[in-house]
Amino acid sequence: MNSNKFLIAAAMAMVLPAFQTLAQDSGDGQKEPEYVFTTVKENPISSIKNQYRSGTCWSYSGIGFIESEIMRIKGYRDVDLSEMFIVRNSYHDRAVKYVRLDGDLRFGAGSSCEDVLTVIKNYGIVPESVYSGMNYGTELPEQSELDAVLAAYVKAVASNPNGTLTTAWLGGFDGILDAYLGKVPQTFEVDGTEYTPESYRDYLGINPDDYVSITSFTHHPYYSQFVLEVGDNWRWDTSYNVPLDEMMEIIYSAVENGYTIAWGADVSEKGFTRDGLGVVKMEKKKAAGSDQERWVGKSEEKPAETVSSDEPEITVEMRQDGYDRKTTTDDHGMQIYGLAKDQNGNDFFMVKNSWGVTGKYDGIWYISDNFVKYKTMNFLVHKDALPKDIKKKLGIK
Repeated sequence: MNSNKFLIAAAMAMVLPAFQTLAQDSGDGQKEPEYVFTTVKENPISSIKNQYRSGTCWSYSGIGFIESEIMRIKGYRDVDLSEMFIVRNSYHDRAVKYVRLDGDLRFGAGSSCEDVLTVIKNYGIVPESVYSGMNYGTELPEQSELDAVLAAYVKAVASNPNGTLTTAWLGGFDGILDAYLGKVPQTFEVDGTEYTPESYRDYLGINPDDYVSITSFTHHPYYSQFVLEVGDNWRWDTSYNVPLDEMMEIIYSAVENGYTIAWGADVSEKGFTRDGLGVVKMEKKKAAGSDQERWVGKSEEKPAETVSSDEPEITVEMRQDGYDRKTTTDDHGMQIYGLAKDQNGNDFFMVKNSWGVTGKYDGIWYISDNFVKYKTMNFLVHKDALPKDIKKKLGIK
């Protein structure tokens, strides 16, 4: 081979693999390009975490959101707070409510991001280094045993076999939490200063009352508040109801102005892949296993993420129908923190997940505008991130 041919062949060898990473067989012999994303706006987030085999996405997404808020407010480069401190206190409160309601309440690992704010308001917060909640012999959260033990315990108490409750049952419940998650420290030190969970919350500058939950459905009046009717909303927290276009306006405006969002959504969709993509495809599928596999299946069960122009136009009626018929359900909590465009100029949101550093984008998902519009249940955002006209309509000061 002469030198010119060698150079040409070498150049082709370098170019072809790069091209092939952007293309795949569509099934009919035609190559379809994969997504290429360009970041438009990116707000600070903390490191990617892994909830593993625990149903605690609500705590991971809520804490990730609060960590970004602290970074925004205090100017810190990174923050690492304890998700399991939130989970432990939430379980305590939930047990009390479950028993008071004679068991007429969903009891399990799932909850909502609003629960994170309530726990921080009532109990404070601690760093991950102070309380990891990993006291049961595994490197990552595996809480099926804990969940089963707690559920059986409160069910037995709620059945009230003595005819009246003893004074010991709640201490017994907390003892189980202590055994599995560890006892919560009453005081701790950070950088040489002693704090309580409450004083540390105040030091970080987090006021839970500064945050609001937003949703958009037609079975309640717009510009009012209502309790979102999903089982994991066991505290019966309220959300502000706005028209769909205003819901999307709030999300875009927040991200563009430096805020992030704790996002609750349905991810049990064919278009939500394990590789970091969320687009609307009109088909539903669920799988079992880890929290990731539960919603997106195993790697061989999901198609690769090819650019699709067949996303339907999302209407208010479609969104409400999904909620009413339970094809849109309260599956997963994540954190919206940025905006991007694909190579065709379509809008996508950059989303931090809690399934570890995984997938094509190392724990980050790119979710289409249509997916967010269609499959959002509700989200948390700082009240100052709301556009002034919408804020006024909702009566928020």
